[in-house]
Amino acid sequence: MSVEIAHPKTAETQTSGLPWTSQDTAWMATLFGTAVGAGILFLPINAGLKGFWPVVVMIVLSYPMVYLAHRGLSRFVTSSARPGSDLTEVVEEHFGKMAGLLITFFYFMAIYPFVMVYGVGLTNTINSFIVNQLGMAPIPRVILSFILVMGMTAVVIAGEKPMLRICELLVFPLVAVLLFVMLYLIPSWNLSSLELVPAAGDFTITMWISLPVLIFAYSFTPAVSFFSMAQERDHGPNAEAKAQQILARTSLVLVIFTMGFVVSCVLSLSPQDMAQAKTQNLPILSYIANQRGGSFIAYLGPAVAFFAITTSYFGHFIGTREGLNGLITKQLRNSGKAVDPKKIMLFSNIFIVVTTWIVATINPSVLAIIESLGGPIVALILFIMPMYAIRKVPAMRRYSGQIGNVFVTVIGLLGLSAILYGLLF
Repeated sequence: MSVEIAHPKTAETQTSGLPWTSQDTAWMATLFGTAVGAGILFLPINAGLKGFWPVVVMIVLSYPMVYLAHRGLSRFVTSSARPGSDLTEVVEEHFGKMAGLLITFFYFMAIYPFVMVYGVGLTNTINSFIVNQLGMAPIPRVILSFILVMGMTAVVIAGEKPMLRICELLVFPLVAVLLFVMLYLIPSWNLSSLELVPAAGDFTITMWISLPVLIFAYSFTPAVSFFSMAQERDHGPNAEAKAQQILARTSLVLVIFTMGFVVSCVLSLSPQDMAQAKTQNLPILSYIANQRGGSFIAYLGPAVAFFAITTSYFGHFIGTREGLNGLITKQLRNSGKAVDPKKIMLFSNIFIVVTTWIVATINPSVLAIIESLGGPIVALILFIMPMYAIRKVPAMRRYSGQIGNVFVTVIGLLGLSAILYGLLF
């Protein structure tokens, strides 16, 4: 029997009547933990290259962007006539087998680059800490990256429940530490940066190339499918209202801490500092730690980076593995070949670990990966696809005519088009 989902207006009015539970808090922590990773640690760098004022525009855009986009994807997942279908299955149901295979590929590619980003970011963070804070000789990169990637992956392979429990336990201390860092940096704010107003052309370019990083910093796309199916299972007719309630609060907390952190970092560092951090390919806290020598932040900064990247690696590894498993399974079934889930799982684990290790050893620019590949593809899956479905899929048409749809579509197209900047300049 299909689960009836309330009309969006009804869902909005039901939200206020739904009690908040400890399970909802756990979901909020899981979604927040998935989003807070390398993105939040690299966002201040791009955002601050041209001073403070581009950040103001990002603050204005942030909440409606993160909430409306994830709400749209959640609605898409629960639009299936077969309750319990995941994102790739819903795509195949609405758009057919070939489109299902293609979008599953894009879904995989939307998450997979982030796993590599975390491998690079964590290796650089630990290497910088060893050299700058501990004063030791660097460990050969090929060895250090292997130890870190294998260590994080071992937690994932140990089991989903232990991994999610670890994530939940780390999120609240992470929030507390981020708040402390924001407050700690206030005395070093340089308000003269408010006088730096970039030219219109520079301002536009800064916003354009920062949008994929902003999308990346806020994205908890890998968890939305599983989250939405769980709400459908647990709340039935109230699933959409409950999902909106959790997504709204998660989005608010995420925006407050992300943009608060960005503002504090941008006001503490000059655009020249941001450019240097980008050149060094370091998370912003590692750069600040190196600047401040033996101060408390020199040790706290890398710790924040370590825990933020690690918790996000877990969720994105699972999302990448699920996407790769889905691609292989669909291809085998379309070819009429037998499907062995254990062999597919083993191959996916080995493939992700080996490729992440190789990329972490090579050390490409993290921001280049986000700008040229990760961010734009997330824009396609998270922003464009649900809005397209509203126009083309009968089960989604009840959401048409909302002004938020236009906003999400425009942001998605701008984020997707940012890939052109890397190709042209």
